[in-house]
Amino acid sequence: MSAPPSIRLKDVRLTYRLYSNRRPSLKLSFLSALRGGVEEHQELHALRGVSLEIRPGDRVGLIGPNGAGKTTMLRLLAGIFPPSAGTVEVSGFTVPLFRMGLGFEAEITGEENVVQAGALLGISAKQMRERAEQIFEFAELKKFRNSPLKYYSRGMVTRLAFGTVCEVDPEILLLDEVFGGGDMSFREKAVKRMQELILRTPIVVMVSHSMATVRDVANRVIWLQDGEIRMDGDPEQVISAYEASVN
Repeated sequence: MSAPPSIRLKDVRLTYRLYSNRRPSLKLSFLSALRGGVEEHQELHALRGVSLEIRPGDRVGLIGPNGAGKTTMLRLLAGIFPPSAGTVEVSGFTVPLFRMGLGFEAEITGEENVVQAGALLGISAKQMRERAEQIFEFAELKKFRNSPLKYYSRGMVTRLAFGTVCEVDPEILLLDEVFGGGDMSFREKAVKRMQELILRTPIVVMVSHSMATVRDVANRVIWLQDGEIRMDGDPEQVISAYEASVN
């Protein structure tokens, strides 16, 4: 019997280097070489000594202002960014659902992307083709099923990715503002579908600027501020404290 899924972070720090000249001229390159080849840069401390544990049954909402470290945290958990220091342990079948989709490719059709995403998630092409009809119906994209993804808007890609991930059974689900693609009726439908997905997903971690969505979904909220955990606990208490700080 496999161990239950879990997330453990211990004193995690993540620092970006922001270079002043991403495409330096020949002159600047020459001057840099004279200084020993060191390019001018600034360091951005995206996460500062974060420690936490997330266990089965936790539906965690990450909140905070822009630049607080929310999206960085999600990408750290997905394995996209390695920590600069500290330890990150993520155990379990993890499915990240971010705005760019599930590794979708612009030049192939929506259905081909669905099949490809299924393969990445361990589902056969036959199974995904059988599920494609309901995926496109849910995403309200049936007439775009055979169109290349490059003709989709960002919201359309988000809806398709969300519909696709709802057809799998992750142990850890990472969500980043997935309810932004579509009108109010679609967002309401997406929240309902995600609530259904939550019932069969042991751990959910989501980022959202919508406090209403966080209240609907999360049973635990973490408020990030300047890369640090400002508050962690009951959703209403944490959200109320955060809203008071920005009003």
